[in-house]
Amino acid sequence: MSASPEAVWAVLADPPSYGHWVVGSKYIRGADDTFPAAGTKLHHTIGVGPLTLDDHTEVLESDPPRRLKLRAKGRPLGTASVVLELEPLDGGTQVTMLEDPDQLWTPLKYLPPVQIATRIRNTESLKRLEELAVAKPKAT
Repeated sequence: MSASPEAVWAVLADPPSYGHWVVGSKYIRGADDTFPAAGTKLHHTIGVGPLTLDDHTEVLESDPPRRLKLRAKGRPLGTASVVLELEPLDGGTQVTMLEDPDQLWTPLKYLPPVQIATRIRNTESLKRLEELAVAKPKAT
């Protein structure tokens, strides 16, 4: 990404931004005041068209501006572990996003259709994340 790790982290730390950059998220209903500190939650609505689910994403690990580990929930459809790692690279940021079904759904991560769908979804999510990070005003 052409944005700095700090600019990317600023988007990750902004709860309303998840409604834009996370593919499948319809909107954000709220977040704990200290989000994205470990143990905090982001309350979201996910879905397509009129089919929606209300649930939350919990922060499992937070190491600004380098690493964010989340457990995204969309029950009863499942839960996923999402890790975002940010590394400075050539004046920008290399962002690695790893997402896998977890808990009861862990075996699904080995299915090629799940891997392909996740890769397509996350490629678009990372494009949107970069758009927001590049557009975010710098702190003065």
